[in-house]
Amino acid sequence: VTHSQVHVFSKDQVQELRTRLLSWFDENKREMPWRDLHGVSLNDKAYKVWVSEIMLQQTRVATVVTYYNKWIKRWPTVSDLASATSEEVSEMWAGLGYYSRGRRLHEAAQKVMQDLDGQIPNNSDQLLTLPGIGQYTAAAIASIAFNEQRGVVDGNVMRVLSRLRSIGCDMSQQKTTQHFWKLADQVVDSKRPGDFNQVGLLS
Repeated sequence: VTHSQVHVFSKDQVQELRTRLLSWFDENKREMPWRDLHGVSLNDKAYKVWVSEIMLQQTRVATVVTYYNKWIKRWPTVSDLASATSEEVSEMWAGLGYYSRGRRLHEAAQKVMQDLDGQIPNNSDQLLTLPGIGQYTAAAIASIAFNEQRGVVDGNVMRVLSRLRSIGCDMSQQKTTQHFWKLADQVVDSKRPGDFNQVGLLS
């Protein structure tokens, strides 16, 4: 076994990880308003997942639920948000912190309406072209809303993967981060990528 092989998963290990994490998700998932999206269009589903992912950045879930529900009641579609004024968005975001998140979300909604005929991009690569959407958020939206088989990587995922695969490198190094993204793409479930990613590797 080579050094590089130690840091990847075998097919059996991938299958076991997928089975265990999805079983855990099915038994323990919390009911969240952005998960109850049955019967909505893909575009509206993507919008709601997008809003939740932006709000969840550096903000506790319990806080986000209240703000999310008020936001979606006020602006239930990307078109509604695009039509809002900057002042209205800032007022609605007040209290969530990191106010640039709300501004960029608004800018991105306007770009979707003006440049993309109101259709939110359905894959992570195109989502990255929107203001305020980075690699993690793009992968999360694409996997949850559009079932794209893309893994997600944040600090918690890197810690878990490093333990599972005995990776002791400096996690701040770009080369190390790229390896974690490759691992995440390898292990994410092909049929339920969104559910798998929402587990956060047992966060």
